[in-house]
Amino acid sequence: MKRKLKFATECVHAGEKPDPVFGAHTTPIFQTSTFIFESVEQGASRFAGEEDGYIYTRIPPNTPTHAVLTEKFAALEGGETGQTFASGMAAITAVVLTALKQGDHLISTDVVYGCTYSLFSEILPGLGIDVTFVDTTDIENVKKALKPDTKMIFLETPANPTLNICDIREIAGLARKQGVICVVDNTFATPYFQKPLLLGADISLSSCTKYIGGHADLLGGIVVCSKDFMKSLAKVVGYTGGVMGLHEAWLCIRGLKTLHIRMERHAENAQKVASFLESHPGVEWVRYPGLSDHPQHEAAKKQMSGYGGMLSFSIRGGIEAGNRLMNNVRLCSLAVSLGATDTLIQHPASMTHACVPKEVRGKVGITDGLVRLSIGIEDPEDIIADLEQALSKV
Repeated sequence: MKRKLKFATECVHAGEKPDPVFGAHTTPIFQTSTFIFESVEQGASRFAGEEDGYIYTRIPPNTPTHAVLTEKFAALEGGETGQTFASGMAAITAVVLTALKQGDHLISTDVVYGCTYSLFSEILPGLGIDVTFVDTTDIENVKKALKPDTKMIFLETPANPTLNICDIREIAGLARKQGVICVVDNTFATPYFQKPLLLGADISLSSCTKYIGGHADLLGGIVVCSKDFMKSLAKVVGYTGGVMGLHEAWLCIRGLKTLHIRMERHAENAQKVASFLESHPGVEWVRYPGLSDHPQHEAAKKQMSGYGGMLSFSIRGGIEAGNRLMNNVRLCSLAVSLGATDTLIQHPASMTHACVPKEVRGKVGITDGLVRLSIGIEDPEDIIADLEQALSKV
């Protein structure tokens, strides 16, 4: 019986083999737009889906470089197969267009990334898809939102930027009983800390722009799903063409080799920074799943092996105080996105979630005073010292 490899080993080795032509140790970038067929019959067979193989870089499985990335990531998520995309939003859009049609109903976590909210609230209704946003931290809200035409439940956990946690196993079980697809945006946790598919979800997706690439130098998205769903997803990918670039795919392969090491340091640092902020007199509240007073701390303990590198907090004095804080950091970078090696600080209400109407932001807890931190892998004492000196100027 073949021994199952540990996560760290899969990060390094899954999906990769020496190049059969020249023996290259690392996966090459197959810089090509098209592939040569051995015969007309082979070409026809591949286009008909009767034979596996490469056709054209826009059409799954895209290229051997992309194939290594999807095989590696599927192994880390505990899934069957996957597909890469040009961005996390391209991944979400493709999944929705694959699974839903006019007249269908989607239930979504009410606290999601700003562009996800806009896609669901502005674009999908125009396609005849009904969307209901609910607080998925309470499964009763999900049950009440179910309709006969509900076809998908979309979860984001931990949620951006409030760090709300919902019980994936519980909601995925409900979805399965109703014959509904359960999709989880796993960007904040990564498969290192959370495996939605093993908790019962049908699809796990991530923005590779964040922790997967890990160095703030690429855009990308990835979906892990069943082989059956992939058959339908492949058509949408081929027709819409939102595939990941070759260099980006190669950078993600490289990034995944250190994912386990980076995530440990991100989480270790975040726990220390959260504890510091929680004890600071100028801070009103801190949200980090690793803190015992987090509203869903027990749910996080149940489904996560670690709590990640993201946290949010609010300082006394509201938005003006928050602005002074962010304008006075020196080590932390005032920038959106997350999952970089360096610490990023930003104001969701005016930046990543500015597209969400103010009344909606207030209802779901994205207050004007909320500050979001993506904790990097620097020495934690230096991150804390920078925040301390910035807070002293508030």
